[in-house]
Amino acid sequence: MAFCKVYIATSIDGYIATKDHGLGWLEQLDNPDGADFGFTDHMASIDALVMGRGTFDAVSDFRPWPYDVPVIVASTSLQSVPDDLEAGVQILSGSPAELVEQCELQGLNRLYIDGGRLVTAFLDAGLIDEMTISRIPVLLGGGIPLFGEMTDAVWWDHVATEAFAGGLVQSTYRPTPTSSG
Repeated sequence: MAFCKVYIATSIDGYIATKDHGLGWLEQLDNPDGADFGFTDHMASIDALVMGRGTFDAVSDFRPWPYDVPVIVASTSLQSVPDDLEAGVQILSGSPAELVEQCELQGLNRLYIDGGRLVTAFLDAGLIDEMTISRIPVLLGGGIPLFGEMTDAVWWDHVATEAFAGGLVQSTYRPTPTSSG
């Protein structure tokens, strides 16, 4: 059975990218200790990264390519990826449950889910097992929100919070177990 987790940075007003899908603000964080904020350990704990089309569009020009695990782009409209990424990036479509099933068939069971709309769709489907959210001390004033509208409220248990030099505050959550009434 797949384990799906979110590891994402957001502004303190809840945006994961600027209005024009820009991510440059993430690199402006003062990081006096040179911390990677647990990203290396996070990446070592997953089998694949499943990202939405918008996220892929925002990172597809990054060179060197920052991911050393298979990348799945969830899209119904994307037809191809840059030639130099073909070996490590594939395009899949379907509901969150169908995407998880397609990944499991490939032996990819520990999934990193990335991208605002995709994260919301996985949350709405009840498929996120853990979220690590890093708050960057900036107000963007608008942009791409981390969470979209969901069908129902979902409660989460707080697991841990760590504050880093430079102002980043990172919290991890797991779904609150539901009572079996």
